Amino acid sequence: MIITIRRNALVLAAVGALVGIPMLNGMALAGHVRDAVEHAKAAVSHGKEGHADVCVEHAQTALNHAKGAKAKSPHLDEGVKHLMEAIKHGQAGHADACTEHADVAATHLVEVKEK
Repeated sequence: MIITIRRNALVLAAVGALVGIPMLNGMALAGHVRDAVEHAKAAVSHGKEGHADVCVEHAQTALNHAKGAKAKSPHLDEGVKHLMEAIKHGQAGHADACTEHADVAATHLVEVKEK
């Protein structure tokens, strides 16, 4: 009887791990993507105000989060590409171009689906 209870507990723990670990992975993806979108939108907001330097800061943070998601998605790839362009233009003092690329990045990142 004790062996059966231990075996059932072991099976239950194994099933819990098999179900729980992928769920936690999806939650991490969702967190990174969500944070990337928030920072991309903040970059747009500051860029519209002409603050190229702050646009760059948020675009860089968004890029870090987007890269942290490590998902396979064409939208994620496009988002990363546009965030890199936003950073490049913002560093050159072009707030308008930084804004445009950050806005396109946010649009793509919103479309990234969880697995």
